[in-house]
Amino acid sequence: MDHSNLIPLRVMGLSYNQLQNGAYALLLAQVDGPYRIPVVIGAPEAQSIAIALEGIITPRPLTHDLFSTFAQAFGVRLTQVFIYRFEDGIFSSELTFADDARTITLDARTSDAIALAIRTHAPIFTTPEIIEETGFIIDDIDDDQADDTASHASHEPPHQRTIDEMERDLQRLIDNEEYEEAARLSKLIQQRKDAGSADIP
Repeated sequence: MDHSNLIPLRVMGLSYNQLQNGAYALLLAQVDGPYRIPVVIGAPEAQSIAIALEGIITPRPLTHDLFSTFAQAFGVRLTQVFIYRFEDGIFSSELTFADDARTITLDARTSDAIALAIRTHAPIFTTPEIIEETGFIIDDIDDDQADDTASHASHEPPHQRTIDEMERDLQRLIDNEEYEEAARLSKLIQQRKDAGSADIP
C-alpha cells in the first residue's frame, strides 16, 4: 500500500463516554499534527487497551495477548493497522499481517485492531478524508490535569498514600482482574515515582 498520502496516528488514551453508558472514547492523535480522533469502544476493549498502555502483566493472558503471542510464535508480524472508512458513526479497520512468504489483510473492529497494535508496536494509519470528517483540534492535557484524573481514579488523594500501599492495591486489582482500575493506578504510581526522581539532586 502506498503510505505517501496516509496519516499516521498514535494512541493518546481513554476516557469514559458520558453520553453512552458503558462506553469509552479511545482518543487517537495525528502524529506530528494537531488533529484528534475519538473512537467509541466498549468496556472490555477499553480494559484491554488500558492495561497494554500501562504495561500491566495479567495473571492470565487476555484475548489480545493470546492472539499476539500466537502470531509471534508462528513468525507472523502485524505490519500495520489501517482505519480506512467511517460510516454511520463506525470506524472500519484492516490488519495487515506478514511472514517470510506472504502478506495478508484482514478486516477487524477498530478497537481490536488498536489493542493489537499497542501490543505489537505496529503503526496505525488513516486517510486524510477520515481526519477531515472526524478529527478535531484540542490542546494536550497538561500534567496537572493528568494528575487530577489519575487521583480521581484511585479514589484517594495521592499524598495520603505511600507508593508501597499503592503497589499493594495494584496487585490486588490485578489478582481480582479489575484491569481498568489497575491501569489507572499503575499510571498514578509511575507519576509519583517520576516526581520523586525529579526531586533527587
